[in-house]
Amino acid sequence: MFSNSSKYAIKAVLFLAVNSNEDHRVMVKDMAEPINVPQAYLAKLLQELSRKDIISSKKGPKGGFYLSDKNSKLTLMDVISVIDGSDKFDSCLLSLEKCNSKKPCPLHNLAGPSRAILIKSLSENTLKDFSKQIKKEEAFLPL
Repeated sequence: MFSNSSKYAIKAVLFLAVNSNEDHRVMVKDMAEPINVPQAYLAKLLQELSRKDIISSKKGPKGGFYLSDKNSKLTLMDVISVIDGSDKFDSCLLSLEKCNSKKPCPLHNLAGPSRAILIKSLSENTLKDFSKQIKKEEAFLPL
């Protein structure tokens, strides 16, 4: 359902949510291995997320990426929208161009309710919410 780019971006943003703040920035090389994302690819994703104000960055010798208080109020849907576009969840699971409510594919009606629940959860839970779950070990993320 998620592209590899979105999966990588989600892992990176959640890593930052747990491990960074304005005083403790994280370098790409320090997060690539723990979250199992190629370093060069991760650098490009983080630059894009920074340009779109999903994460914050600072250049220089003590630079790196971090989540500000403002960033931590964003949602995973914000992250996915930047990487894959806001219509990601409107596309057919079988990638059929003509699939719609009037002419559904075999999975269309099955996926609809689940998709709505997922979209709601991704849109309502903030990065800070996910960070708390990870810190309390209610959810797992390699750190």
